[in-house]
Amino acid sequence: MNRLKEKWGITSNLQFALILITFAVTGSTAAFMRRHLMEWLGLSIENIGPWVYYPLSFLLVFVFYQITLLINGTLLGQFKFFCAFEKKMLSRFGLKLGEEPKQ
Repeated sequence: MNRLKEKWGITSNLQFALILITFAVTGSTAAFMRRHLMEWLGLSIENIGPWVYYPLSFLLVFVFYQITLLINGTLLGQFKFFCAFEKKMLSRFGLKLGEEPKQ
């Protein structure tokens, strides 16, 4: 626990608990939203096939996860941490956010 707190720059156990709660709630929420959106659109593995269904599911969970991570983090008072976390995570996928133009 102390190694993660040090790595993330966290100073209190409360902040650490709020961050872990945010991660837990966000994963469940993203999966829930994906399932219901696909049902609402009438998309199932039977009618679009596994080669479309699984990549689409992954893409939807990824998008919903990014959005709900910031929302849940903000609601629990951890926006600054999760904004930096998102930028770092998305940069690993080759997406650069919030950078200033180079001169």
